[in-house]
Amino acid sequence: MKTFAKLSVLLFSLFLLGCESEDDITEIPNPEIVAVEFFNALYNERNVKKAASVCSPALARIVMHYHSPEAVARHLFNMQYDQVKITPDDSGVKVREQFKDNATVTLYFEGTYLEEKHRDVKRVAMLQVNGKWVIDKILKDPF
Repeated sequence: MKTFAKLSVLLFSLFLLGCESEDDITEIPNPEIVAVEFFNALYNERNVKKAASVCSPALARIVMHYHSPEAVARHLFNMQYDQVKITPDDSGVKVREQFKDNATVTLYFEGTYLEEKHRDVKRVAMLQVNGKWVIDKILKDPF
């Protein structure tokens, strides 16, 4: 009987651990990766809620207002992709301008829309709130 109880507790514990959300991208300590995952959630996963989870409250409200990833892409970023590869700037000059609680991240987009190749660059301002990086603003195009 004790073995059955221990086995039941073990299986229940594994079940609870398995229910942990994989959609949580706020725990990532690196602002570049959080920024990449934000755009990946919008463009590749088509998940507005996941993208909004790493935004400041003001930006999250705007993102959620559009309801669909296509509308967010069109109205907020003026970029549309069927599939896109997103990479942070790694030129070695200024990968990230980071201070204690804020960072500016530059991202490069390379993908396709209606079978045509498109490239773009976006910069985001990020804040660290309670040890978690969130996107605060979409900055003007650098070029």
